[in-house]
Amino acid sequence: MQPFQAPVDDIIFSLVHVARADRLDGLDVELMQEIIGHFAGFAEAVIAPLDEPGDRQGCRLEEGRVRMPDGFVQAYAEYAAQGWPGLTLSEAHGGQALPGVVLAAVSEIFSGACHSLQMVTGLVPGAARTIERFGSDEQKARYLPGLASGACLSTMCLTEPGAGSDLSGVRTKALPGHDGWRISGEKIFISGGDQDLCEDILHLVLARTGAPEDGVKGLSLFLCPSQMEGVRNAISVTRIEEKMGLHASPTCQLLFDNAYAELIGAEGEGLRAMFTMMNHARLDVALQGVAHAARAHDIARAYAGERKQGRKPGGGVAVLSDHADVRRMLHTQRCLALGARAMCHLALVELELGQRPQLAEFLTPLCKIFCTEAGMRSADLGIQVLGGYGYLQEYRVEQTFRDARITAIYEGANGIHELGLATRGLTVQKGAGADAFTDLVSELADGDEDVLALLSAWRELREEVLASEKPAELAHSFAQASAQLFFRAVWVRMTEVRSHAPDPAEISELGQFAGHELKGSWF
Repeated sequence: MQPFQAPVDDIIFSLVHVARADRLDGLDVELMQEIIGHFAGFAEAVIAPLDEPGDRQGCRLEEGRVRMPDGFVQAYAEYAAQGWPGLTLSEAHGGQALPGVVLAAVSEIFSGACHSLQMVTGLVPGAARTIERFGSDEQKARYLPGLASGACLSTMCLTEPGAGSDLSGVRTKALPGHDGWRISGEKIFISGGDQDLCEDILHLVLARTGAPEDGVKGLSLFLCPSQMEGVRNAISVTRIEEKMGLHASPTCQLLFDNAYAELIGAEGEGLRAMFTMMNHARLDVALQGVAHAARAHDIARAYAGERKQGRKPGGGVAVLSDHADVRRMLHTQRCLALGARAMCHLALVELELGQRPQLAEFLTPLCKIFCTEAGMRSADLGIQVLGGYGYLQEYRVEQTFRDARITAIYEGANGIHELGLATRGLTVQKGAGADAFTDLVSELADGDEDVLALLSAWRELREEVLASEKPAELAHSFAQASAQLFFRAVWVRMTEVRSHAPDPAEISELGQFAGHELKGSWF
């Protein structure tokens, strides 16, 4: 079994030299490198060893409470004691106020080490950002310190049995009372809906304050603590879902039975507030895909470099990586991991800069689509490289495949994001996001003829989608064309700055492979 190794050098190369994160005000690159390296050591030594036994043991529901697998409580206690939960939270509330790109690097490493544990902790930054933007001063003072210290974790409660992607069907009700609001209803697919890592859980709950016919305009967002002054709120876990992967991450059904809650933001504007949390989560999910792509390649590369198979043309025993088809699969994995990471980092830097918000909005679903599919594709190729051993649990690439599969589904199924790109992405503010995407591709391509030809074809497809009476039927093709264009442009940039890469010769070889071998669809 190949031990987890955090791809620190690759992350630094991507952030600093491809995405040019040094453009961000207040970013100390040397400090960022030190922080990333420190977390990598912690992840390799403490978090990663929990991944396999956690997958085998899973979570359990005992007397209405969720118990995490052995070792998880202790690992989380160390994680909190070192200050990782408050990485990007404001200093006024106990955080460290570091830029989001630092959190992105930590989050990717965390996901590669143990996606299940990262899932339980990963919603805290988005919840804190939502409270900082929409909460009252009193709510900020009461809830943010606990999130920053790790004493409190957070969930996002949207989905219901009859309301998945279409949130207009939400039926959970919130009614005003003498001491706040009261919520009643059922929520499903709640990651970390309960756990024993910390005492408090802050549920962000989307509930109906208007009439059913009001649709999404009748939804409001609420802060619903799991307990108040040591007394449990009226929230119960009715079951833990039995899933294909992420066995050590409790996905819960929650019943709210007249539970105490506080309105955050304006009544009837719940989706507006919730999207602050969801947009953060979507880029985080994209990085989960990157983590799986990198991990699958690392396992496959190590195995293929040692497994004897056949003989070399000139004589001598060959290993798997000596064979052309295996090299093709390994190159594809590596190209996907490096390219997907750079795509995410470019989107994150644009988000942090705030100069082209429409571009950041356009890139977010694009990264979510491409990077999650890259993770699944790389895991599938990893199984193929290992052959029969890939299908066994011993080398754990099959766990990577199982864990990665959900990323294309949660935080909005990829097909929904494709539809959004082909409709809202091309029409909001007269297509400002798509125009900015064109500019970005031109900047990255720097005159590369192949990419500029793809850009010209993409412009024609864009006009076709805009002119179509049924844009939904073109949504998948448009999203995949946009992803291919972005991916290829990113590889031009990486090739240009390859002298800063850990292995410049590798980047040069992979850049040619990405430009010539991966034309068309690579999923």
